[in-house]
Amino acid sequence: MVHLDAAYNLAHWLARDERDAEDVVQEACLRAFRFYAGFHGGNARAWLLAIVRNTYYTWLEKNRAQTQHVEFTDDTVAAVDYDMATTGDSVERLLQEDDTRQLVRRALERIPAEFREVIVLRELEDLSYREIAQIADIPLGTVMSRLSRARKLMLQTLKEMDQES
Repeated sequence: MVHLDAAYNLAHWLARDERDAEDVVQEACLRAFRFYAGFHGGNARAWLLAIVRNTYYTWLEKNRAQTQHVEFTDDTVAAVDYDMATTGDSVERLLQEDDTRQLVRRALERIPAEFREVIVLRELEDLSYREIAQIADIPLGTVMSRLSRARKLMLQTLKEMDQES
């Protein structure tokens, strides 16, 4: 129960819908309780997040067609310079920070799930590369590669959103 917020956070970013995320977390918790005897110690948070991730992809196969598939090429995520101006501690700065958070959330929603999940696990849940590899059941090198690509996609998406404004 201690890691329920992290479980919901991951499910919400993957599903991008509150109700769907709640369904995924509920099913994941049922699975975790059912298979708790198979947990042999270690990082309980990573274990639960792996169950949430796997539950989401199972749920996705049953409920929706995979709608977001982006082919990755070097041209897709060309390096982008994106500088944020900083101001003193003022109301204006606080408003800018809130706007920035909303902008980053919208950009995060636009990138494909395989990249979104590594960003969420690393930057929002502060998990190590090794823990992410365990959760996503991918090699450590793939975690680093996806994280690098995810960051580039985020920057590209932020740049595109800035141009749309």
